[in-house]
Amino acid sequence: MKIAISTDGDYVSAHFGRCPHYTIVEIEQGKVLNKELVANPGHQQGFLPQFLHQKEVNCIITGGMGWRATGLFAEKGIETIIGISGSIDDVIERFIRGELKTEENPCKSGAGKGYGIEKVKE
Repeated sequence: MKIAISTDGDYVSAHFGRCPHYTIVEIEQGKVLNKELVANPGHQQGFLPQFLHQKEVNCIITGGMGWRATGLFAEKGIETIIGISGSIDDVIERFIRGELKTEENPCKSGAGKGYGIEKVKE
């Protein structure tokens, strides 16, 4: 299984689409096989679900995500776990132990403006 965690420094980013990086972690039988930091390629509607699907991501972990993005990930068969905070390493361990559950989504319409990666002009 591969998970992608919205990343800002060593912590889960509150804004999925505008975070600076994604930590992509491959987990098998409760062990981390690979962990890489990938720069956010840009915030364009519908692009990130395709980008992460091509990287064979099965699950997204983030602080917050808009409802449209959640639906687009669901169309690609990618689960979303929203409302998560903490250090990346702690979140990975909690995920492996099955202790992560979707919490309240802090994203409100327009809440990410001015944070992190801005939308790329099409």
